[in-house]
Amino acid sequence: MHQRSTSNGTSVLHERTLVLNKHWTAVATTTVRTALVLLYRETARVICPDTYEVYDLGGWIGRSQTRNGAARAILTPRYRIEKPEVILLREYGGRPRREVTFSRKNLYRRDNYTCQYCGQRRPSEELSIDHVTPKSQGGRTAWDNCVLACIRCNTRKANKTLRDVGFQLIAKPEKPRWSPFEEVSKRERPVSWEKFLSDEYWNSELRD
Repeated sequence: MHQRSTSNGTSVLHERTLVLNKHWTAVATTTVRTALVLLYRETARVICPDTYEVYDLGGWIGRSQTRNGAARAILTPRYRIEKPEVILLREYGGRPRREVTFSRKNLYRRDNYTCQYCGQRRPSEELSIDHVTPKSQGGRTAWDNCVLACIRCNTRKANKTLRDVGFQLIAKPEKPRWSPFEEVSKRERPVSWEKFLSDEYWNSELRD
């Protein structure tokens, strides 16, 4: 499949699509690739954010052919398919328990690009992930045992405990409490999402 890419070289298929349950409540995000698979399997439909019209895959492909000047699209040998920004699940009406993904990106965000031992903020290439309790001593790879450390502090700590090297954490490592929708930065979110995330905003847990 030939694809139109973003300016930074990232494929449109790897961008994010907002997922609504059958009651039109935002429940998740997924990749454009997965969204197209759900459309193909007829377990979801596309919502046009401007008109709130709902399309199956065939209808969406047909609509895309009439909008040559439209924004982002996937190019196949036969069709030009406009990127689905919001999809609606046909059957699922629940609201799954949401967990923030344990990922390098979210760990850097949680610790604000700051070494948790010396407190210095550094560029990402000058930071690494350290296990507070070393893996060699049974430490888990989890939110409550992983922190950012500058290369100097991480080298000094090595596979020792905090007591061994006289380090203190500047903050207790914990699982973030932000909404998983915040994992997609506002800069990366289509404007269309805001129409469907308003309930999430008002009902989300407040944080200090």
